[in-house]
Amino acid sequence: MVASPRFLRYTVGGWAAAALTVALVGGMSGAALAQADPVRPLNQASSSLSIAAGQQLMTEASAAIAEQNYDLAEEKLKQARDSFNQISTFYQELAQMFVGVDTQINRSNREKALETAQLRDQASYQLALVYRSQNQPNEAVPLLMEILRSQQPTRELGQRAYQQLFELGFVDEPYAGRAATTPAEPATPAE
Repeated sequence: MVASPRFLRYTVGGWAAAALTVALVGGMSGAALAQADPVRPLNQASSSLSIAAGQQLMTEASAAIAEQNYDLAEEKLKQARDSFNQISTFYQELAQMFVGVDTQINRSNREKALETAQLRDQASYQLALVYRSQNQPNEAVPLLMEILRSQQPTRELGQRAYQQLFELGFVDEPYAGRAATTPAEPATPAE
């Protein structure tokens, strides 16, 4: 059963109702619908499923750190980390769906998954530093380990995470970025 255009106009609201009405009634394809709508809601910083929203949370966390408001910084960094992780997971799933179906879509979503995984790891690192500054090493160590699993010790962020583990006394041996015996792997898209 297809809802009436009048019903959609009142329940969905705004531009989405008009676009959805045209799509349902006129049989417009998804690509045509995207072209007809210049404002893509998930590209806006107001959407929790946008990279811009996660980056805004990171900016707010940095401002809170500068003001030594570590509770607010912790809250913003947790939100950013969760958001980036969810987005990365979705992009990774999309990439997998298009393996062998459409190489360009697969590649595009894989790149987005890696980009958001990197942002997630940066948020995790900042959160670990906040925990460290509050003398909460038991909270910092699991985050640093997640970063190392994702980044590997051969990448810059992985090396910084390992250095934090060393400074906390969790590991005994320092790591100075020695050449790896196996090739470095890229960041994993999601936990």
